[in-house]
Amino acid sequence: MTAASAPGKVILFGEHAVVSGAPALGTAIDLRARVLVEDLPGKTEISIHGLGLRLSGFSVDSDGRVVSLGSSDEAAAAARYVSAVVKALDVRDVRITVSSEIPVASGLGSSAAIVVATLAALSHHMGIDMEVKSIAAEAHRIEKTVQGGLGSPMDTALAAYGGYIQISDGVTPLDLPQMDLVVGCTSVPHDTRAEVARVQELRSRYPEIVDPIFKAMGVISRKAVPCIKDLDLKELGRLMNINHGLLEAIGVGTRELSELVYAARGAGMALGAKLTGAGGGGCMIALPKEGMCSRAITAITQARGRAFVVRTGCNGVTVED
Repeated sequence: MTAASAPGKVILFGEHAVVSGAPALGTAIDLRARVLVEDLPGKTEISIHGLGLRLSGFSVDSDGRVVSLGSSDEAAAAARYVSAVVKALDVRDVRITVSSEIPVASGLGSSAAIVVATLAALSHHMGIDMEVKSIAAEAHRIEKTVQGGLGSPMDTALAAYGGYIQISDGVTPLDLPQMDLVVGCTSVPHDTRAEVARVQELRSRYPEIVDPIFKAMGVISRKAVPCIKDLDLKELGRLMNINHGLLEAIGVGTRELSELVYAARGAGMALGAKLTGAGGGGCMIALPKEGMCSRAITAITQARGRAFVVRTGCNGVTVED
């Protein structure tokens, strides 16, 4: 029996702009996906449990395809990621049990965490030596395959390495201190593919407007690094507010997200707040003032969001026998 876990993530700065080559900054958070692998002679089974995931005891065929699916779209989607790993590693005769603390379709990296944890657990169980760098690269390849060519290396790199990562020309891990954020989730699932396509269409129509916005987002991502390093949270909050305004300018903000953002900022409870990820739904993040986490959570909840505290800079993938 082998178990592995990997963290979810939040994008702190630079979402969408990273497509144009501008840097983006993300961090691993203390919500994790866990995968347990056990021997099961003559059969391969996958069970999915967790937030929004309810699918148990279905099989995959010799090509790694899911044979039977339940009624949950989210669970079925998670199963496809797991079965893609099964196919990539040519696995047989195992039971794979997946559980997740990470809300699905929220922009918090649930699929990447599941892929990374599954790769780590299965490779270790089979005696295959995969370094973290290899796990991150293979997880990115698998995620792109399942998503039809879409997928930034940010999510899988954070799930594998943990900590903080800046994406620009490549993947750069950063040694930065931990901090607490409040996450607020809307009831609207996000569609990364649709939002990316919409922003790129806007960029193709108005490059002289959108490209400077992307450039400004890149500057914000770079300026945020020393702010986190020095724990200059007041300045970091200002950068979050500016970044949110730029994201709204390119059309990925929504009424639901903005209500949560402004609720968190209200009455001075948060130093800054912004949407995180592709937008169009999903989640926002707030940087609370010291001692204000519970009040920020209450404000977001009253604005019809689901709120919780996460810790940034958390460990990446871990394996245990």
